[in-house]
Amino acid sequence: MAEQKPAKVEATPVGVRGVFLYRFPSVKDPRGDLTVGEFENDFPFRPKRYFIVSGVPSGEIRGEHAHKQCHQFLICAYGQCSVTVDDGTTRLEVVLNQPSMGIHVSPMIWGRQWQYSADAALLVFASELYDPSDYIREYDAFLNALRVAG
Repeated sequence: MAEQKPAKVEATPVGVRGVFLYRFPSVKDPRGDLTVGEFENDFPFRPKRYFIVSGVPSGEIRGEHAHKQCHQFLICAYGQCSVTVDDGTTRLEVVLNQPSMGIHVSPMIWGRQWQYSADAALLVFASELYDPSDYIREYDAFLNALRVAG
């Protein structure tokens, strides 16, 4: 049986400035399914780090911050969670429930992750190394920073 070449990655704007929903190729196989993405060709940035959020207790919320410079790309590799993105004008919720789906969150977007299933594992790729000064952790400060940026 010849190897099947996966389809192209689709990136769709979600209606919040700087946020795109990505759908990666997924190949179904009796031996197990495969989802693939190439950092060089399919991602909006070259990741410098990653982290995985798992074991989130029911009802807990993660995130609730914006980044000044850092881009993030979130994939719920297992289980599901909801991601809320907010550009100061428009707020939208996206449910990540397939490993072939990811969301790109640009800098200066308020984000939170919540409604984690008990088995959820959220994989996050970041464009920058960890820098506490890159975070805006209060929503009012985020809105003020948007106003200043103009």
